[in-house]
Formats: sequence, structure tokens, C-alpha cells
Amino acid sequence: MENPLFVFSPCGTSLLTNQAAQEERGLVSKHANAKHIEDIPLEDSLKLRSLAKRVEEKLAFADLELAGKMSAELNGIIKLYNGKLEKKADTHYLLCTDTWLGEQTATLVEQWLREKGFIVDKNRQTDLQTKDIDSFQIALSDIVEFFEKTIPGYRKSQYKIIFNLTGGFKSVQGFLQTLATFYADETIYIFETAKDLLRIPRLPVKMVVEDSVRDHLLVFRRLANEMKIADVIGVPETLLMRVEGKVFLSPWGDLVWGRTKQEIYGEKLHPSPSEKVSYGPKFEDSLRGISADRLILINERIDQLAKNLESGGKYNVSSLDLKALKGNPRPPSTHEIDAWSDQDAKRIFGHFESGNHFVLDKLDSGLH
Repeated sequence: MENPLFVFSPCGTSLLTNQAAQEERGLVSKHANAKHIEDIPLEDSLKLRSLAKRVEEKLAFADLELAGKMSAELNGIIKLYNGKLEKKADTHYLLCTDTWLGEQTATLVEQWLREKGFIVDKNRQTDLQTKDIDSFQIALSDIVEFFEKTIPGYRKSQYKIIFNLTGGFKSVQGFLQTLATFYADETIYIFETAKDLLRIPRLPVKMVVEDSVRDHLLVFRRLANEMKIADVIGVPETLLMRVEGKVFLSPWGDLVWGRTKQEIYGEKLHPSPSEKVSYGPKFEDSLRGISADRLILINERIDQLAKNLESGGKYNVSSLDLKALKGNPRPPSTHEIDAWSDQDAKRIFGHFESGNHFVLDKLDSGLH
């Protein structure tokens, strides 16, 4: 039995422009960055609505050959299956721009795939448009975050990850090609009028910037957790971006961090990323003998705790669960946070000193 597929397809507007008259193609180009139909002058919006409706009706009755000619995205998908789309329990993820036209096009592709029996998830990525470069960069970072959180689950469930880059929008194609080298088992293309699918298998790739992350671990930890940092000297500029005077990890910085964090966090307990968190004399000893996957969780909880304290308690996710102890069961500890809730379910105990400074005392079993 073949593994199910997770097929990622960025959607451009070829489905509309391929069926459009010259004037309509001009309108698609003119209003490419309009977020809402209300942002488009009435006369133009009526013509664009008419185009979308006409394309929808044509696609509904199209055979596979015509559907492939109408849409670059569908052309890649149809050829991926060699024209045999029946009874496929695969998942398709469609990415479209944060624009009215982008969403209209992706919706038509989504409808067509659903009618063929596929599971389809469509994402109109916030700020993914070319009008504002800062917003565009943030949108790319969000895409990296999505892949970091989503792809491992599908891969664990034995899905084969396919990047269908036959369509989409030019402004993000180069970025997605780079992402594919890290996340895709296979990338597919069709160039121009070529009839055959170009299939590129996954190649072994190693992040050569891992040393930069290790040398500037504090910077990466704080920026990845949305905590301010003043000194970023020495961090490659390509890994950073500045928006309204504030420093963030760039999409490439997010990618680098996502690909190196697990290995670095699994090696040891790293120094605290915040002046508001420190380690008591017995804390490190209480971690002796724990596995790498548990060390990752410990370092992540410390990040979350630092963010909680620096935000004045506004950030307290369920995986952290910072709360006061009842009575005095573990002196000098007055509070606890989750370490992990699976396996042997451990907690980290600690206490406050000098107001908002938290000292981690010990990793131990929870109180029952």
C-alpha cells in the first residue's frame, strides 16, 4: 500500500488570467494586491466577479485535460497522479495571497479538488502580498512556523510530503524552493508548455549556519520568543529583519532556528535567556540522566517562563501552567510549572525572589 500524500500547492491567479480577455487580465494585474472586493472600484469589481463566475462554471464541467490547461496548480496535481485521481485519501494544502483575487482563485482550486474526493485545507496567509515588504517578510516567517508545526505530524503518520511548485506567485517561489529542500520529500514542477512532470527528490541538506546560532544563542532564543534584545551584533543580517525600529528574526532566521533548535536544546541545560530567571544550587543536579527529548522540553519551558515574567504574566500557555503551591509542601519552592505531562509527568518547582525574579529549584514528580 502506498503512503498517503500531503501535497502543498501555492496558488497564483493563472486560473483566472488563462481564461481572461485582454482587458480582464489588465484588471487582474491592476488589483492584484486588493485585500477586499470593496477596495476595487465598482465597475472593475463587477467585471472581475463576472470573470470568476465564468471560470467557475467552465472548470465545473472541465475534463482533466482542460482543467490542466486552465490552471497551473491543477496541471501539476493531475500529472502527479498520472491522470488517475479516483479514491485518493490524500491531503492537499493550498496557500494563497492575502488578497481577494488570490482567495477567489484558491477557492476554485479547492472546490475542484474536493469534488474529486480529496481532503483540502486552504490558507489565506495574512499579509502575504507584495504591497508592503515588511508585512510580506512577516508572512514568510509565519509560513516557516506553519511547516515547523505541521510537517512533523504528517511525516510521523507516514505521509509523503510533496511540494507542487508548478503554480503560485513569483514573489514567493524562490523562498518556497528553499523551504522544499528542508521539508519536502519530493518537489514537482512543469516548465512552460512542457507536458512531463519534473520531479526532484529530497536531497541531504545541512545548515551551515548552525555555528552562528550557537554563538548567538541568547539572541535567537529571545527573538524566537518575542522578547526584546538590544545587542544583535555578529548575527548575519540575512537572519534578521527590522520593522518600525524593532528587530525580529527574518524568514530565513526562523528557518535556521527551527532546523537547529532541537539539536541544540537536546544537548544540555542552557543558561537562562532572561535576567528574571535563574537556577538554584540543586536545579541542574535534578536534571542528571534525563534524555535529550526531555532536555528539549526543559529548555523550552524556561523560554516560556522567561516570556511569562517579562510580559507581566500575560503569557501563560497551558504547557507552562505557572501556579502557586498550596501550603508549603516543597520549601523553599512556592510555585510550580509543567516540565512535561506525558510519560512520568514531571514538574519544575521554584520560588520568587526580589519581586519578579524566579529561581528554579528542582525537577521532580508532581504533588498528588
